[in-house]
Amino acid sequence: MKRVGDAYKSGMTDPISAPAAPASTPAAFDPHALPPLRDVIARFGLEARKSLGQNFLLDLNLTGRIARSANLPAGTTAIEVGPGPGGLTRALLATNAVKVIAIERDRRFIEALQDVIEASQGRLSIVEADALTVDPEDLAPAPRAIVANLPYNIATPLLLGWLARIEAYVSLTLMFQKEVADRLVAKPGSKAYGRLSVITQWRSDARVLFNLPPRAFTPPPKVESTVVHLTPRVNPEPADWRALEQVTAAAFGQRRKMLRQSLKSLGNAEALLEETGIAPTARAEEVDVAGFAALARAFRARHPLEPPTGEST
Repeated sequence: MKRVGDAYKSGMTDPISAPAAPASTPAAFDPHALPPLRDVIARFGLEARKSLGQNFLLDLNLTGRIARSANLPAGTTAIEVGPGPGGLTRALLATNAVKVIAIERDRRFIEALQDVIEASQGRLSIVEADALTVDPEDLAPAPRAIVANLPYNIATPLLLGWLARIEAYVSLTLMFQKEVADRLVAKPGSKAYGRLSVITQWRSDARVLFNLPPRAFTPPPKVESTVVHLTPRVNPEPADWRALEQVTAAAFGQRRKMLRQSLKSLGNAEALLEETGIAPTARAEEVDVAGFAALARAFRARHPLEPPTGEST
């Protein structure tokens, strides 16, 4: 993992930008003062790569809307995934964010972002790495928030990783395919309600902010996109993450079947359902987050986690 633009690169001290402004007073930044994004793309020959899920958002009015909707408190570090040519990066530098850290896997964009780094007066740094291998908590102290137009091919695994530790963030403001966003906020009884709905709503308060049509992107994707804002849920239902994953996998893996049938792979399904007060004839899409958390607790009580090798109980 390489980091450029602030204190080090490849582990060595290597400042390449002006000193940072004091944390309480972020330097003023005008996203429109830099060359137009289309000119940056043309200058550096930056074609979007389908293999990396790249679709560029070039309208600075839209990137500004996303950045503002994150409503970052003063002193917050904004962490971005996949800055590309830097449209959202510029918009984040115009907010209250004391620092912006962008994680970029595609080396082509590192050079293209140098003008933004220099104009940021020390507030922007780029981490050259695969976001799936980076823990954002290692990049910046609290308070921190993630704001990103996520590569759609890795959006769900990234989200699940962040949800596991969402209390470490002020918020997550993320763009998904609309179909995925609908699943995040779906309620019991709807066709979109599933495993992702349960885990997301167990760990966070999620709400849809707005949709973006395919024509807003270059190249335009085949689907509509949606910006979702997630904040840590206060007093979430007690449950073990792995147990909840197992229970929801079993339940929604056969979502058309009654739970007494779909949960058989977990052991004594009837006993689990009786203990939690859930009707054996219910189906997965009818059970709310609290119900699945109760099932996870009951399952974990019957199947305790084994201690690591070499430890005694």
